[in-house]
Parts: sequence; structure tokens; C-alpha cells
Amino acid sequence: MVQRMSRMMLKTLRDDPADAETTSHKLLVRAGYVRRSSAGIWTWLPLGKKVLENVSRVVREEMDAIGGQEVLLPALLPKEPYEASGRWEEYGELLFRLKDRKGADYLLGPTHEEIFTLVVKDQCTSYKDLPVTLYQIQTKYRDEARPRSGVLRGREFQMKDSYSFDADDEGLAASYQLHREAYTRIFERLGLDYRIVSAVSGAMGGSASEEFLAPAAAGEDTFVDCPACDYAANTEAVTVPVPVVEQVEHPAVEELDTPDTPTIETLAEHLGVARSATLKNLLVKVDGEITAIGVPGDREVDLGKLGEHLAPAVVELVTAEDFTGRPDLVRGYVGPQGMAGTAFRYIADPRIAPGTAWVTGANKDGKHARNVVSGRDFEVDAYLDVVVVEPGDPCPRCGTGLEIGRAIEIGHIFQLGRKYADTFELDVLGREGKPVRVTMGSYGIGVSRAVAALAEQTADEQGLCWPRAIAPADVHVVAAGKAQQTELALEVSEKLHSAGVRVLVDDRAGVSPGVKFTDAELIGVPTILVVGRRAGEGIVELKDRRTGEREELAVDEALARLAKG
Repeated sequence: MVQRMSRMMLKTLRDDPADAETTSHKLLVRAGYVRRSSAGIWTWLPLGKKVLENVSRVVREEMDAIGGQEVLLPALLPKEPYEASGRWEEYGELLFRLKDRKGADYLLGPTHEEIFTLVVKDQCTSYKDLPVTLYQIQTKYRDEARPRSGVLRGREFQMKDSYSFDADDEGLAASYQLHREAYTRIFERLGLDYRIVSAVSGAMGGSASEEFLAPAAAGEDTFVDCPACDYAANTEAVTVPVPVVEQVEHPAVEELDTPDTPTIETLAEHLGVARSATLKNLLVKVDGEITAIGVPGDREVDLGKLGEHLAPAVVELVTAEDFTGRPDLVRGYVGPQGMAGTAFRYIADPRIAPGTAWVTGANKDGKHARNVVSGRDFEVDAYLDVVVVEPGDPCPRCGTGLEIGRAIEIGHIFQLGRKYADTFELDVLGREGKPVRVTMGSYGIGVSRAVAALAEQTADEQGLCWPRAIAPADVHVVAAGKAQQTELALEVSEKLHSAGVRVLVDDRAGVSPGVKFTDAELIGVPTILVVGRRAGEGIVELKDRRTGEREELAVDEALARLAKG
């Protein structure tokens, strides 16, 4: 059926919403695709629902092509499976929790690893039942503290999550590769510019993890890209090898009077040394245990990165109360010498390599120490990449300076391994007649987020500019005039519809041509057909929404061209 704007629930806005900061938030609201119901909760209006369904269609087609079987699991879930996996507690305040009238605990599903595992445990008993890939497209729920950026970060969102189940690690690797290839086809069909980057698994666990990122200024993820090789990674996954340091004889540790220098800046200025020559020791609590994080003084600790590396442990900064009863911890003057491995666990950036010498706290108020050597005066319990990555940092693969960009995460794939299979004892009878523990993969695509990412990447000053695969129509017919133009516009629209072309026609009475043209640009259908002043001559105008190119054609010629696609 031809979509007639005279009969459609569609109200466009001239001005940006007052609370909108990102391009997608502004334009999806102004063009009548979505409306805010409450903080982080959105209503998808008729045009928006069509775009959302078009994204879902592409996802379904590619998932079906790799043998995925679609299911639909409940969004309202019992507490017990998530309690068994530990995520009832790990999710913390992100989890929507509720009780039924009998007092039983439930949650609104943020993701469904536990439930899919139990489904397969119930249905699959032999290696002959594997491999199997199940997927769903469903609403997920997370109680974001600060929902923002429209549908980019909401409290409920549409997501495709799929899960592969294999009898061995080789099968998991094959399932992972199938999903990786399917994702590249999905995002290419959607018209997204994207990067595949290395990622950390974090609380999800598993041995391998990659993200699909759509570069955009509105993105909340940062990633690095090497201009000289194909290395790309989320900044949380960038690795720096522990450098080999030439072993030289360093002088003995020298204690220095450094009053009123509790910060790296004041210390470097007092001693006249570079900040990079100092060793910063940030105290945190890891599951309540005080841990020191050592990094060069000119670098900052990336707490998000640290949290991902140590997940599912809870990482939090120490407070003034944590120094109470700990005279060995001198605030502003902590050093690892004599302390690492005893007073606290010591985690260091790889740049704090054995043989490197530093100026650091002397564990006495108003005093620092010079010539404190890693491996001689203190030992590092674990090396982790935990500094904020900066432009120009060396590529781990080729050494070239890295470039940093912002992006929207649109997909994430994990080789989960047996984390959830172990929790729920998911075994099948193996080839040798003995139980075999199943291994899993988890694969997500943000369906509603992909809509916003496309809006961010393709919009221009006039409005949205959808790729044809997901646009709400192929052609936007504009009746720019009175009855004669409207009659021809409807006739043209019906003929296009009969030829299999999806049509949105602006046949609104009493609306000026200028407003109709503005709305056509704002709504963003890829081709605009204008039935205007030359309608009486049988001439219409075709306009390419992206390039702005215009061409006048006879009606029959325009119909023939558009019918070909």
C-alpha cells in the first residue's frame, strides 16, 4: 500500500528538542520517527518502526543464511539462573528487579546467556544435536544511570542476540567465524561505515572478543587505528609489551625532602624533573582489597580499562576512610618499595619494566625517593595495560603512532567458552559415549542503535539521508501544487507501488510546497520525485537526496527508471 502522508500519524518539528545533543537524537525526533516516553524510553512511530523493521529484516536474513534458528525468549526472567551465574549481583544497579505478588524475585532481561543455556540443556542431549545457533530480536532492559543521546543509550532497546553451541573448541572457532562474516555482510548491507576492533571480554568471560564500531562524533567508545597496518582495537584492549630495558647499575635509593608535593605536578616542579620520570601509584580497592596501580607520572589510569581487565571483580577508588588505621599508607607519598606484595598488591603498566628507575613516594609524609628500581627495590605482581591511550602511542603490531577516534558500538562477538556451560552443567553425550561439556559463543547486534548510528553517519544539514536498504520508502513523491499535481502524484505513486517500489507520497492539502520540500529533506528517503509546475506537461523532477542532483523527466521515463531500482 502507498503510504499517504495525509493519512499518516506524522508530525515533523522545525526546531531541535531542547535536551538533544546528538545529531541522531535531534533528527529522529524532528522527522517524526520517535518520541520520548520518559528518560531512556522511546516510542517508535510509524516511519521509525519501518526503519527498525528494515534493519531487523537484514539481520534475520543473514542470521538465517548461516543456519541460525530464531526463537523468542521471555523478557521477564526468574532470579535463580542469574543468581547461579553470579550476574544477579554483578549487574548491580543496571538490573531492573521486581517481585511478583507472591514475593518471588524477577528481572527484566539485559542479556540472555543463562536462559539460552538452559534451553539447549533441555533440548540437546547428544553431540549429534550440535552445532546449533539460536538467535532472537528482542527488547532488552538496563537501568542506565544517565540515559542520553536518544535511542543510542536508552533504558530499553532492541537487540539481536545469538548464541552458538558446539561440542569442541574447533567447532566454536568455526561458529565464531561464521558470525564474524555474517556481521560484515549485515553492516555492509545496512550501509554502515564500520571497523572491526579487538576488545576485552570483561564480565562476559571467554577467550576472544571483537567489537564492530561505527565511527561517529557522538560515539561513547574510543578506538585506535594504525595508519600503517591493519591493527585496530578498543582503547580498553590496546596492549603494550613489557619492554626489554638495558640493565645498568643504578645508584642506591636516595630519600628526598619534598614537602607539600602530594601530586605529580608539584613533585616534578619541586625536583625539576619530567613527569615521565616519576612513578604514580593510584590506590584502589579490588573486591575490597587495597591494590596499588603503578603508571608513569605523565600518564593517567583508565579506570574503565582497569575494571574490564579485573572483571568480574568490583574496582573502586579508595577514600579517606581507607587510610584510617593504616599508618603504612601515607596519602600522597605512597611508593612500592617495601610495600608491594605486603601492604598491597601491586599492578603496574608495562612501562614500569624491570630495570627502570623512578622517582616515587618514600612512604613518609613530605618525602619521596629517587633511583627506585623495578625488580631491584620492588616487584610487580601483575602487568596490565591500564593507562589512558594517547594519540601517537606506538602500535603494538608495527610501532607506528596510533590514531584515536570515537565510535558507536553496533556489534560485539565473544568466544564465551564454557563459562555458562559449567554453571549449568550443559553436557551432551560425546562420540566416545562419554559426557562432553558444550562450549558457547555469544554475539550481539544493537538493532535500534544501528538506526541511530546510520543517522549519525549519513545525515546532512537538511536532515536524515537513509541508505535505501533501511529507508522507510524508496521514493518520496511530493505533490507541489494544487489538485492537478496531487492527482498526478497519487497516480504516479500507485504505478510505482504496482512495480514493487515502496512509496511515501506527500498529498497533504493546505501545506505549502516549501514545507513539503523541507519535510522531504528532513525525512531522508533516498529519492524524491516532485510533481510540480510542469505536471500539466507530463514532466516531473527527480532528486537524489544524498547528492542533491536534479533531473526533469517525462512521467513514463521517470517511472521506468525508478521501477528498475
